[in-house]
Amino acid sequence: MTDSDATTPFEPLGRVVVVGASLAGLRAAETLRQHDVATSIVVVGDEVHRPYDRPPLSKKLLSGEWEPERIQLRQPDTFDDLDVDWRLGNAATSLDLTARELTLADGSVLDFDGLVIATGAHPRRLAGQDAFDHVHELRTLDDALRLRAEIIDGGRRVVVIGAGFIGLEAAATAKQLGNDVVVLEGASAPLIRGLGAEMGEAIAGLHRAHGVEVRCGVLIDGLTDEGVRLAGGEIVPGDVVVVGIGVTPNTSWLEGSGLQLRDGVVCDANLNALAVNGVAVPGVFAAGDVARWPNGLFDEEMRVEHWTNAAEQGAFVALNLQFFAAGEPGEAYAPLPFFWSDQFEHRIQFLGRAAADDQVQVVAGSVADSKFLVLFGRDGKLHGALGVNAPRWVMPTRKLFLDRATWDEAVAATSGLDA
Repeated sequence: MTDSDATTPFEPLGRVVVVGASLAGLRAAETLRQHDVATSIVVVGDEVHRPYDRPPLSKKLLSGEWEPERIQLRQPDTFDDLDVDWRLGNAATSLDLTARELTLADGSVLDFDGLVIATGAHPRRLAGQDAFDHVHELRTLDDALRLRAEIIDGGRRVVVIGAGFIGLEAAATAKQLGNDVVVLEGASAPLIRGLGAEMGEAIAGLHRAHGVEVRCGVLIDGLTDEGVRLAGGEIVPGDVVVVGIGVTPNTSWLEGSGLQLRDGVVCDANLNALAVNGVAVPGVFAAGDVARWPNGLFDEEMRVEHWTNAAEQGAFVALNLQFFAAGEPGEAYAPLPFFWSDQFEHRIQFLGRAAADDQVQVVAGSVADSKFLVLFGRDGKLHGALGVNAPRWVMPTRKLFLDRATWDEAVAATSGLDA
């Protein structure tokens, strides 16, 4: 479903509250306003900043190439013209579904007819992390600016804990700024849960070629003033430490609300939030990193932490809110997940899903040349497609996913793309 599909007449909702002032929340508010000039829209955010773009935080903003105003998702006058009541720097603290009320950190209470939960996620942390000024995380604009001040001039010893996409992007940026960089990963290869050991090692190779030391299979024992202490007592020296060990959905404020929570807000196929009894709660939806839903295209439940998904889900739940207002059934959200990552000069793109035990085959290019297309298969079907420096090979695979191609069909269709 797209914005243009919302042609069903409906009675405007009195007030819609959007909890989360990032990409998903902004797209929900914009889409609501685009199709409804009467509904009162309130956007609640725990940060003081208006919505900004997060992907540049670990790349162009961290490197100093861009300044904060460059990553604002909209121009100031566009935010003003949206006619939204912005409640920024004022986090939601609890939800009462019976009264249909939301309580904020300042004690104020908002009633709602429709609710969009788009509270995103927060970084997982190491024990005692707050005790060290040289230890950083990278999730918000303020995080990125603090880290940038430490590494912008180069010459520092930077230790990155965690070889996920954020950690690897931060490592690449720090190295390009002239710092010595070590990446520590507990698994046997970077990105192993998402790409498997073989492809994770291929990504590690891109970093090692630029002089980044990537150490896998290491166990962190703790943080010290000198750097990072490993199990066994070795100290990996670090003037700056970046902790990038994944994120946790922001759902603690929803505990006791009656919503079903399981590594996110559990939703039905329409992104309608489910109560603990499994019944969809009327007019309550979730979007972005916090939403967990069954994706019919893959016949699996998923929670996706990527930019494209946040943008699409935010708009989608706004349209389903309109169907709710009209007393009509909503539509199922069954997308093809897509994400990208820039690390050094390499563009990494991924379509679909992947897991460590998927069947893996390089169908075009070669890992040795740092330009390749890899397919992931599961149960005889195409499950994922990874491209490194190969955008013209990646995007044609989209049709194969939408056609639910078998593994053999996908391999046949993509083999020889490099001919």
